[in-house]
Amino acid sequence: MSTTDIGQMSAVELLNRFRDKSLSPVEVTEDALLRIERYNPAVNAYCHVAHEGALQAAKASEQRWLKGQPCGALDGVPASIKDLTLTRGMPTRKGSRTTSALGPWEVDAPFTGFMRQAGAVLLGKTTTPEFGWKGVTDNPLYGITRNPWDTRLTAGGSSGGAAAAASLNLGVLHQGSDAGGSIRIPCAFTGTFGIKPTFGYVPQWPASSMTILSHLGPMTRTVEDAVLMLQTVAQPDPRDGLIGAPRSTPWLPEGDSLKGMRIAYSPDFGHVKVDPQVASVVARAVARLVELGAQVEQIDPGFSDPLDTFNTLWFAGAARLAGQLDSAQRDLLDPGLQRIAALGERITLSEYSAALEARAALVAQMAALHQRYDVLVSPMLPITAFAAGHNVPPDSGLTEWMHWTPFSYPFNLTQQPAASVPCGLAQNGLPVGLQVVGARFADDQVLRVCRAYEKHFAATHPKTPMTGQD
Repeated sequence: MSTTDIGQMSAVELLNRFRDKSLSPVEVTEDALLRIERYNPAVNAYCHVAHEGALQAAKASEQRWLKGQPCGALDGVPASIKDLTLTRGMPTRKGSRTTSALGPWEVDAPFTGFMRQAGAVLLGKTTTPEFGWKGVTDNPLYGITRNPWDTRLTAGGSSGGAAAAASLNLGVLHQGSDAGGSIRIPCAFTGTFGIKPTFGYVPQWPASSMTILSHLGPMTRTVEDAVLMLQTVAQPDPRDGLIGAPRSTPWLPEGDSLKGMRIAYSPDFGHVKVDPQVASVVARAVARLVELGAQVEQIDPGFSDPLDTFNTLWFAGAARLAGQLDSAQRDLLDPGLQRIAALGERITLSEYSAALEARAALVAQMAALHQRYDVLVSPMLPITAFAAGHNVPPDSGLTEWMHWTPFSYPFNLTQQPAASVPCGLAQNGLPVGLQVVGARFADDQVLRVCRAYEKHFAATHPKTPMTGQD
């Protein structure tokens, strides 16, 4: 079997091959490491590759499969962990020169530990902007992460390394985090699938500086693979002090009909300017949901842009983060992160409390909407990927990354499950994502819609990084 064949397989397919012994975890891991060596220089998806550790884990997995005794649901499947998440034996530098290269790296975060216990082969750490502070991925320590569809463009962020890795299948299971869109933004830009589960569904420790905004979740090529990850990591951990969701096993229904589903569709939330080529792809995707049996109604969700509320909580989180650093370390920070931290330091307790009240009102408003509709769908982003190395599209007149992500951060405020499923290519040949948002704790509804869409309208993926002329 060629490496190209292995490199196109999903986790579900690989596990079936391990089971019938037509492939071994060692073959698959060697293939993944070879392709990382070949393609990572073009995209900078991985900031650390654990070559020897991955091979050692793969050999142990191979022995378990030969005995017919896999240790867990992901035994032998290549995976990655974002560079914000603690990983035993690997550096977690968080894309920052303020962190030490010396470690020690002795502790797994819950997500990492659950993946390891299930037998996943951890290939390495994926790149993030410094402390995950923005919607594109570049940082002072590791440089720029690029989009496999066109390496001149950004992969998005903050889980941009994971998205680039998923797009090229450099490992098949990838961990992301999302406090303002950081799973969904890069998935939309790279044509991959990612879900921000209901807040607290996946335990988080150490706590994010963005506290109640931050979710952990999977980034994959397929919905089924994402569910495999969720079934593994949606477990309680006593170190998590912000558990917000009941633990129930995520599932995928039999069949692929959306008959009986009540879907609200908002093309622009009543205030967002959407690129016509993006709007056209999303409208076609919504028509396909009708073909699959869903009852779709176009609506205005009825809330004004909650950017000020989000920024109050976001900037305050940046201030808390920067406040833990000494003056020499603060001088090393990305200038943009320094700036929003300074803004956060000026936020009063009254302003912070008012933002929490506004967040609560939005939670109630969305809960009322979901009394009428199972899910809300919209464009994931109003634009396609733009030039790498910029926080906003060049010559756009925008000043902050949040200005081009108006569909994402509202649902961090509400802590709802929200996913980006690839729904086609724009006229410029770049991926477009459809956002699917469910009521809190109704992650299964989001997954049902995404899986039905994916099954009938499968996404395409680049086999190698492209430069735009390819």
